[in-house]
Amino acid sequence: MRRKKKFTTESTENTEAISVNSVPSVVNTNDIPADFQMTVRVSGPESLLGPLPKEWRVVRLGEVANLVPKKSREVKICDSETYRLVTVKLYSKGVVLRSITQGKKIGTKILYKLEEGDFVFSKIDLRNGAWGFVPSELAGALVSGDFPIVRINDTFAFQDYLAYYLGQPHVWEPFRAVSVGTTGRRRARPDALMNLCIPLPPLDEQRAIAQVLRTVQRAKEATDGVIAALKELKKSLMQHLFTYGPVPVGAKNFLPQRETEIGPIPAHWRVVRLGEVVEKTRQIDPYKKPDWSFRYVDVSSIDNESLRITSHQNFTGKEAPSRARKQINAGDVLFATVRPYLRRIAIVPSELDGHICSTAFCVLRAKSEIDACYLFFVVSYEPFVQRVAEHQRGSSYPAVTDQDVLREVIPLPPLDEQREIARILQAVDAKIAAEQARRAALEELFKTLLHQLMTGKIRVRGLIPTTVDSAESAATED
Repeated sequence: MRRKKKFTTESTENTEAISVNSVPSVVNTNDIPADFQMTVRVSGPESLLGPLPKEWRVVRLGEVANLVPKKSREVKICDSETYRLVTVKLYSKGVVLRSITQGKKIGTKILYKLEEGDFVFSKIDLRNGAWGFVPSELAGALVSGDFPIVRINDTFAFQDYLAYYLGQPHVWEPFRAVSVGTTGRRRARPDALMNLCIPLPPLDEQRAIAQVLRTVQRAKEATDGVIAALKELKKSLMQHLFTYGPVPVGAKNFLPQRETEIGPIPAHWRVVRLGEVVEKTRQIDPYKKPDWSFRYVDVSSIDNESLRITSHQNFTGKEAPSRARKQINAGDVLFATVRPYLRRIAIVPSELDGHICSTAFCVLRAKSEIDACYLFFVVSYEPFVQRVAEHQRGSSYPAVTDQDVLREVIPLPPLDEQREIARILQAVDAKIAAEQARRAALEELFKTLLHQLMTGKIRVRGLIPTTVDSAESAATED
């Protein structure tokens, strides 16, 4: 009779940490701090985990966790009952509800019940980080046999610490080599995961590491919430401003309005075709100036979240792409005619003045009666984009023409009102940009801390941070 594996202190001591003196010659042991030791992966091709603090251990996951026997979680599906089915998202995004399904619609008649804190992974997508811990709200949900269940022994390992460690993409990579089967359905054996080697600090340090990372993660999530709220505010403001003009929201007395083909607008505004208020731009041939160095903006250069040009390519005239034909000036508005619904729209910054963009853009250069910033906001307004997108043709490469864009109509207030509308929306954009910069900084901080904490290069000494600032101060370099 096979004995159940028993957790003991001794089992976690079974590491293969090698001494500094026995490290292969390719490693410069002079760089290893005195209180560190070099460790080596104990399964698969030998590869260094790198130096780790001496009080840390390297253990196989199977030394701090057990595979749950399937029989103990088996559930026979009844046609008349309803079940919650879950799946595991790729890239360490966790366990999520897939569906709530009647038993008669479930093909497999034996599934397996999950408990809170179970660690579940996909045999097929283990190589893509498809694993996670079961949250309390999904306790009692079911999975198929393609999702083995593991229980962590919390005497030695802290769940949140493991979740953060296993969330690193480099940890998934080895499973690509051990997955077997046909292409697209290759499966990893459960023992491959159980043989995964992990660095294991003392339990109190595991908790502190997780707390620091969680604090930064929550700050990022809060910033995401602020960004989402600001974007919703901008949508509401645009609807208000392009309907009532730059008057306070909730004002009792709006200016007189009139109905138009694009909806109600203030009575003193005009409705004009876009082509009436923008100048005709010219195309150039870079090949005629073979030594000319220029910057090139393609549709992929525009971030359709921030509506900014975030990159460009450098070319000379003799190597110019075939689509590099439209000269652009600072202040021009670029409107992508390929898949216009993606809203790849941006204002040309001063550093791209006089350079070239793709013919996949309609270049909008404001005449004197329209403010360039107002022009940008009015053509990036969702109803305008939708009207343009109705003209797109083609299935594999849906696009509109410049004329489709220029024939569409826009509301045209007096210049002073245009500038006030643009000022209000620019202020919201500036706030969104500031929050996005904060989010990017938090993401970078999280990545840095994750690497440094998991390798012991930054240590936490049992401090419990409560804010991002205290999270940073709790981490002290050795």
